[in-house]
Amino acid sequence: MKIINSLLFIVFLTISSLCYAGTVNINTADAEAIAAEIKGIGMVKAEAIVAYRAEHGPFTSIDELTNVKGIGVRLIEQNKEKLSVK
Repeated sequence: MKIINSLLFIVFLTISSLCYAGTVNINTADAEAIAAEIKGIGMVKAEAIVAYRAEHGPFTSIDELTNVKGIGVRLIEQNKEKLSVK
């Protein structure tokens, strides 16, 4: 019984970690993490996101990323599952 419980626990942890893998909180991530995780964003745009956040405060929604030069609605749509503000 102990082995079965241990295996179930391991499976649960694995599935839980996969659900959150690759999610980027755009209010706390540094430029390197943003560039690494978000498709279509390199270091220049990632640094622009961090600079915008430093100047204007935290994002209240992922749609506010369009206020950053070079970030459009299409890029947000392509990465919607990976982006978070919380």
